[in-house]
Amino acid sequence: MNSEELNIAFLKAVQSINEHNEAFPADVLLRLYAYYKKATNSEDSSSGSNPIISAFKTNALFQTKDLSEDQAKEAYINAVTQYFLYRK
Repeated sequence: MNSEELNIAFLKAVQSINEHNEAFPADVLLRLYAYYKKATNSEDSSSGSNPIISAFKTNALFQTKDLSEDQAKEAYINAVTQYFLYRK
């Protein structure tokens, strides 16, 4: 998949998540959060009023530290595909 195709697939995956009306499991949300932040090069540290949630977000971001932006896009697409394929 070339860079343009990857970007299109990534944006479609983001759109499918944004349009989904059901609640997501927390682990899925954390993975998607980290992949999205890495893919869009917006890895600012998570801040919020809940330190536990901030810690989980920081940990999720840490786990993606070795991914390139394209690898993060691919991981995001794969996570979205697997979620919609295997959810009940």
